[in-house]
Amino acid sequence: MYCEGDSWGFYLPMSLRSTGSDPMKRVVKLASESAVVIFSVSSCCMCHAAKRLFCGMGVNPTVYELDQDPRGKEMEMALTTLLGNSQTVPIVFIGGKLIGALDRVMASHINGTLVPLLKEAGALWL
Repeated sequence: MYCEGDSWGFYLPMSLRSTGSDPMKRVVKLASESAVVIFSVSSCCMCHAAKRLFCGMGVNPTVYELDQDPRGKEMEMALTTLLGNSQTVPIVFIGGKLIGALDRVMASHINGTLVPLLKEAGALWL
């Protein structure tokens, strides 16, 4: 699926994947399976902005909507542990590496470091 209209890259139902019961291991595994991964909540405006940014750049992120997964709350807690703060979504991984929340992504975009990260991860070719 491509980023057109209301489509945001690839949505993969987390409940269909066998990643064990440990939420942290599950986050790490899912984050490493695609070039760009966004952990999101479907009603979050900041998540929408993150998805829009990547799609506007020609990147098709893999998006995991935590509010649509039975174990989403556990995953949110694991993400909070990774970040060390209370903001849990959107959380972006590029090339399996934690970039952070939208503020970090936007700062990287503004200072010119986001595009090289995307190219290195194979998410962007131009």
